[in-house]
This record gives sequence, structure tokens and C-alpha cells, in this order.
Amino acid sequence: MRSIPGNDISNVGIFGTSAGGQNAVSALLFHPDFYKVAVANSGPYDNRMDKIWWNEQWMGWPVGIEYSQSSAVDNAHRLQGKLLLIVGETDRNVHPSSTFQLADRLIRAGKYFDWLVVPGADHGAPGSYSKLKLLDFFVRNILGQEPPNWNAIGSSWRE
Repeated sequence: MRSIPGNDISNVGIFGTSAGGQNAVSALLFHPDFYKVAVANSGPYDNRMDKIWWNEQWMGWPVGIEYSQSSAVDNAHRLQGKLLLIVGETDRNVHPSSTFQLADRLIRAGKYFDWLVVPGADHGAPGSYSKLKLLDFFVRNILGQEPPNWNAIGSSWRE
């Protein structure tokens, strides 16, 4: 792979929400040679748990082995990179239990990860706090720098 001047492709991060969150986790599980850091927000981490009609459009029926093969839950033991999971407490699109199920499986596999449950937040856990956590995670794990002490600065992070 050719490098672009000024870019370090040895420490690549990825972010996604909803199906993009599922893809972000899958990047670390299935392509850890390239992706090193991921932030996944409100993802359907197992297609057997999400709205089955949606997944059947793309993965077919009946539910076959490919559902398990692509499941972040079933493949949680493969995690090698640094992961931040974000989920809204009241997500009405992808049930929060999808994130909790992945977190449980990561813990059982002895994997270290970060996560944020945003009280009262719907799908995509929108808001300045979620955005701040995402940016801090990348600053810390891609740039190798310590983010500001936001509590010492005051409430300016919300602006």
C-alpha cells in the first residue's frame, strides 16, 4: 500500500454510527493488521439480533453460518485494537442490548475496551459529550497525546 505524505497509515482509526458502528468494530476484529483504533456508536453488532427484515435483504434467508461469521459478538475474542463503544440509553432504532451483549462478550474474552452509555440519548447518542469522548479517544490513541483537562477549563467544551 502506498503512503500519502504526512499520513501515518500504521495507526489508522475508524468511526461509525449504526451500521457504521458495526463496521468500525468489524474493522478491528477482521482487519487488525490495518485498523488499530475504533469508535463505534449505536451499532447492531449481531445481525441476528437487529431488525431481521433489514438484514435478510442483504444476507438472505434462512439465517446461515454467515450471520455468526460476521457477528462482532461471536468474534469478540478477536479484538486486538483499541475500542470505544458508545450507546444511547433510549435508542429506538438499534436496541442498546446489542451494545451490552458485545460488551459482555468482550469482558468474557478478557478484552479491554472503553465505553460510554449516554443517559436519555436516542440512536447515534448525539450531543457534545459523545463527540468530546470520541475526539479525546482519537487524540489519545491515534495522536498519542493527552487531551485537555476539560474540568479544569470549565464548561467551554460544550460550546
